[in-house]
Amino acid sequence: MYYIVYGLLYCFSLLPFFILYGISDFVAFILYSVMGYRKKVVLVNLGIAFPEKPEKERRQIAKQFYRNFTDTFIETLKLLSLSNNQISHRGIIDITDVQPLIESGKNIQFMGGHQMNWEFVNMAVAEKINISWVGIYLRINNKIMDKIIYKMRSKRGTVLVAAHEFVTLRNAVFNQQYAIGLAADQNPGNLTNVYWLNYFNKPAPFFSGPDKSARNSNIAVVFVDMVKVKRGYYKFVPEVFSKDGSLLNEKEFTLKYRDFMERIIRKQPANYLWSHKRWKWGYREGYKWIDGTPEPAFEDVRSQYYSP
Repeated sequence: MYYIVYGLLYCFSLLPFFILYGISDFVAFILYSVMGYRKKVVLVNLGIAFPEKPEKERRQIAKQFYRNFTDTFIETLKLLSLSNNQISHRGIIDITDVQPLIESGKNIQFMGGHQMNWEFVNMAVAEKINISWVGIYLRINNKIMDKIIYKMRSKRGTVLVAAHEFVTLRNAVFNQQYAIGLAADQNPGNLTNVYWLNYFNKPAPFFSGPDKSARNSNIAVVFVDMVKVKRGYYKFVPEVFSKDGSLLNEKEFTLKYRDFMERIIRKQPANYLWSHKRWKWGYREGYKWIDGTPEPAFEDVRSQYYSP
């Protein structure tokens, strides 16, 4: 069955981009205007992030988001058949500022967010760096699709480690110089062992793991902005945040990462994954608040913003 499904998807990926983007436009229209797939979530999130923008502008951003969202899936399938030269032409990264870190023997922690198209940044980094490039991923429940996505993501040599196998495989994966790609801008599963801070002026939890892994080693930290130049073309801009994570103070990493994410999202608001219920949890007394502002009172965010 795997070969049948893979063969069908591969044949689909051979369609020219203008046909694929026509399909993407149609699906985006159905999701937004007909089905209303997560439409309320998207509009609520945009209202939280950009209260200063008029509703008409936020709805326009939402429509653009849905097109970028469906483009991402179409482009991901297209990666099954794109040549290395085509991929390199469509996803560009300049690692001039990162290369000295690699040459000095540093391990590197690349930090990005759920900007589109995140699949292309994996391909771009894998091509440019000459050390082990590691990606942590969540397995897909459908074993056939999981195998197909794994094959696609590792086609340029990316070492993929399933999140639930990370502890077991950690020593084997990290026994040589490496770079790892992480995205820590979505909701953590455990709300107590996390950092809480304002995200677009509303309390939100952030994973504490990336901060701790950076501070507990001499790993270099690089933030990556994913810029959509035009349909099917992306530029990835790395910013060296710290050459030695062990010199960072607690909270410093997460606060700067938050600031970075807000800055790049404001530049291209339609290119961020707004369909995620980012502010569904309210802050409670006893949580670890690291922002410089006073601790907020509890707010039943889920019922107030994301109720049916």
